Amino acid sequence: MDLNDLQRKLFAQAKLSPPADTVPYAFEKRIMARIEATPRADSWLLWGRALWRGAAACAAVSILLSVWAVWPSASNEPATLESTVFAAAEQPSEVW
Repeated sequence: MDLNDLQRKLFAQAKLSPPADTVPYAFEKRIMARIEATPRADSWLLWGRALWRGAAACAAVSILLSVWAVWPSASNEPATLESTVFAAAEQPSEVW
């Protein structure tokens, strides 16, 4: 349904019905004041919180990976740079 059409119908219906006598004095002003008094969500604050949580998670992951990389391996021979670089050259190649 079209929102403008719905709004026009609601305003027309509201104009047809007279206000009741049971409504307290300045009721609409009190309601509007209460609505305006509610704090609005700060989008910068929400982004800042999310980014700090993400930074903390990234720092934790990087620390865990650093500890894992430095941790001694279970094999007797530690992996050196030379053995890592020449590992592919030492493999027997298959001829097609």
